[in-house]
Amino acid sequence: MTMTSMDQELWLRVKDRLRGQVGEDIYLSWFARMELDGIADDTIKLSVPTRFLKSWIQSHYAEKLMECWQAVQPATARVELTVRSPAIRPLLPKGKPAEPPAPAREPVKVNGSDHRGPLPAVTSLQEGFGGSPLDPRLTFETFVVGRSNTLAHAAALQVARARRGDPVMFNPLYIHAGVGLGKTHLLQSLAWAGNACPDRKVLYLTAERFVFGFVAALRNQTAIAFKEALRAIDVLVIDDLQFLQGKSTQAEFCHTLNALIDAGRQVVIAADRPPADLESLEERVRSRLAGGLVVEMGLLGEELRFEILKSRVAAARLHHAGFDVPQSVLGFIAKAVTHNGRDLEGALNRLLAHSKLTSQPVTLEMAEREVRDLIRPQEPRRVKIEEIQRVVARQYNVSRADLLSSRRTANVVRPRQVAMYLAKTLTLRSLPEIGRRFGGRDHTTVLHAVRKIENLVSKDVSLAEEIEVLKRQLQE
Repeated sequence: MTMTSMDQELWLRVKDRLRGQVGEDIYLSWFARMELDGIADDTIKLSVPTRFLKSWIQSHYAEKLMECWQAVQPATARVELTVRSPAIRPLLPKGKPAEPPAPAREPVKVNGSDHRGPLPAVTSLQEGFGGSPLDPRLTFETFVVGRSNTLAHAAALQVARARRGDPVMFNPLYIHAGVGLGKTHLLQSLAWAGNACPDRKVLYLTAERFVFGFVAALRNQTAIAFKEALRAIDVLVIDDLQFLQGKSTQAEFCHTLNALIDAGRQVVIAADRPPADLESLEERVRSRLAGGLVVEMGLLGEELRFEILKSRVAAARLHHAGFDVPQSVLGFIAKAVTHNGRDLEGALNRLLAHSKLTSQPVTLEMAEREVRDLIRPQEPRRVKIEEIQRVVARQYNVSRADLLSSRRTANVVRPRQVAMYLAKTLTLRSLPEIGRRFGGRDHTTVLHAVRKIENLVSKDVSLAEEIEVLKRQLQE
């Protein structure tokens, strides 16, 4: 169907109106890849690249789309939406000419570097397949490597650099760490870098987005298209798996996981705890997750915190040329702000805001005043019983479920007693409350465990050292 310049002008006006009504984020997520195929009498013909997009737009934005067209073209009586290609385009058959290259895009600035192809292409892929948004600041170039994250970084980099058809070394790759230690940064870096390779599709999804997409597909009767789209991805990246809820959603996730792994596709997952501690997931899912490479990203050491601060200051200078932080101030923040990387970012943002708003230089005195609420040196941080259970379970190679169970085997009883002892010594919880948190046990059971460990610690130097190590881990 031939389109006139007037048709294109109308389409531009409709897109501007649509963007203004739904907002930039929603427009980019659902309408950025919609194209005008033609206008025939009172019918508007539009197309999108996937069945999932078509179903979602028809279910949620059909009236809005019609309103926008009627506002610029009052004679519009019907808007037709079709799929212009399969949900996931297969590899081109041998001998078939490749498609012409896409028109050159304006370079996207990321931390001072020009990325002329990959970033727009990746953004388009994420939007087209309903992926979660990617932050252009979160790349391998801005990820600071230290002792606590070396292995996780190396594994993610290896996955990102692999090419279609390469043997998969570890599947799934499972990365776990506490809040603010760099999991999301690493996973998004992998998505940016992985999609720079033209023959691979890397899709980044949060667990929440996976649930959202699956439930929407069920509601709109497009579940098959949703499954086909996910299972044709070369590398599926799932963030914050601990938020995956719902029995049917977990079952679909397990089927997708198995289908991708069995087909030789790569799966990368991040969560805030190891697979064995994800009690909300079924045992078969936890077992499959644990069958790959499980890597922990540890706490940020002082040296790594200092390097992160230096990196963030350098990035800030690209937009705020006069921003300068003395080394002594960076050293102070690195030593005093110990909780996680987000607190470090917060501390620097405060210094930047103070410097810009008051036109005053950053000094040690000013830094001490601005970040004092982020510093927690006096009192040890509050320890939760769930944390104690996780740390002890990891130390003794059992699951948290074992500690809460009624099992009485020696390899479970001792860790359980140690965990109860630590709960009594490191928290303010009463014996009955501790008992309830350990599978509904009586307070006398907890008291017996505490006395047992106290007696053993006085005689067994090795056990005493083990418990001191556990205490340090929990109080850092």
